[in-house]
Amino acid sequence: MRFIHAADLHIDSPLRGLAVYEGAPVDTLRSASRVAFTNLVRDAVAEQVDLVVLAGDMFDGDWPDYNTGLFFTRQLTELTRAGIAVVMVAGNHDAASQLTRRLELPSGATLLAHERAQTVGPDELGLDVAVHGRSYATRDTTEDLTRTYPAPVPGVFNIGLLHTALDGRPGHDLYAPCSLDALTSAGYGYWALGHVHRREVLHRDPWVVFSGNLQGRHAREVGPKGYLLVTVEDREVLALDFRAADAVRWSHVRVDVAAAHRVHEVADLVQAQLREALRGAEGRLVATRVTLTGTTVAHDRLLAEHERLEAQIRSHSYELGPVWVERVVHDTRRPTDLSNVARRDDALAELFGSIAAFRADPAELVGRYGEHFAKLRDKLPYVAVDEGGLDPHRPEVLLRALDAAEARLAVALSSPERGTP
Repeated sequence: MRFIHAADLHIDSPLRGLAVYEGAPVDTLRSASRVAFTNLVRDAVAEQVDLVVLAGDMFDGDWPDYNTGLFFTRQLTELTRAGIAVVMVAGNHDAASQLTRRLELPSGATLLAHERAQTVGPDELGLDVAVHGRSYATRDTTEDLTRTYPAPVPGVFNIGLLHTALDGRPGHDLYAPCSLDALTSAGYGYWALGHVHRREVLHRDPWVVFSGNLQGRHAREVGPKGYLLVTVEDREVLALDFRAADAVRWSHVRVDVAAAHRVHEVADLVQAQLREALRGAEGRLVATRVTLTGTTVAHDRLLAEHERLEAQIRSHSYELGPVWVERVVHDTRRPTDLSNVARRDDALAELFGSIAAFRADPAELVGRYGEHFAKLRDKLPYVAVDEGGLDPHRPEVLLRALDAAEARLAVALSSPERGTP
């Protein structure tokens, strides 16, 4: 018997703000979650698997219209027509309280109840398998659902289906918390977990596994994404194989630009790294965040000319193939500080001294300017915000802006007309 374990499809997850990026592959990115699920369905039929289990968050929230549901039920019908059973649970994003629109599922596909734990057994599946699980009733489900799961069905392979943060995972809310010991002592042969977007094998015999999400959605979800193909014989897991299903491959490249002196040299270094990122993507679009690192004499100029640099990097990327640079992040350092300016007895010394004082006391920086910049931000058109990138009440945000302002001043002061500060 073979089954597919997948989770966190987030079909039609909204990707806001893409239109502000010139050349952004908007259609490809927005359709990626659908293409990834279509890839899974195609593979399941081709491989003639017996069962597909989906461990929650099939959707990202309430459907804007019925098209999302129609796409999903059409794909489920492809599976059930091929004799493949489907069993799933709802997670925090598609909990019963979250969805106002619903469609009847095709025969052979089961969404497990949220009122109580439910078992789909050998009679319903036509397999020597029992699948146990419980959907979320509400988004903020903080009880240990495993306490309500039934004992294993004797004489068959038992699968536990659960959307959980387990005992906590970075970047994920603590929904349906439980212990690994509780799972391994339940008597099931395999726990198919969802909610955590990074693939992870937590235990073997019995198997406790996060499949990760089916399609990466941003630059923090890098690398191949897909599903797990599990082979079972005599109620034992013989093999667990990862299969990529993603339509867009997210990556994060770090480029050491210590040797660079000019913007075009940095763009050349980045292009070489992007070429490496494309290898192994098997023709997929690669969406990449670029972080520049190293101690370089070009530090101030790179920050001061950020827009030009980012445009140049994107322009170079067009020569490579299916790659899109989502953002360029600066993590470089200047080889010398500006203490010589701060020691002078003039207005420039006072200005750079103030910058140094704010850097030493970020709370004062936020207190004095956070609300002012928040009002300015609210007047801007929508820009994709990631990791609090435009929240001026966070010290690190204003410190990045302070670094950029200092770099612009340093570049202006080192121009031929003004001399070196």
